[in-house]
Amino acid sequence: MNNVILIGRIVRTPELRETENKNKVTNMTLAITRQFKNSKGEYESDFIDCTLWKGIAETAVKYCKQGDLVAIKGRLQSMMIEKENIPKMSVMQLLVENLLFLCKKKEIE
Repeated sequence: MNNVILIGRIVRTPELRETENKNKVTNMTLAITRQFKNSKGEYESDFIDCTLWKGIAETAVKYCKQGDLVAIKGRLQSMMIEKENIPKMSVMQLLVENLLFLCKKKEIE
């Protein structure tokens, strides 16, 4: 079974792109606060990169902004990346299948 559920705040407002095959795609990074304090008594966050395709990508770009709290459900997928002058490397990406808007970032007056 390959299911991931995360709740976090969007780090950057997502932007829609189109692939060569005309598929819509966007990426977003979620900041997720850990449930425990470090040795300095502070909470740390993990930053998780997520990929959204087609309709869910369009919805995210339309409604999500930096700082919004969202819940996502998705799956991990590994892929090999090859770049010039860099050896092949395996990368894990989180492919988002469901997106739930929890709350907007509070506007500063």
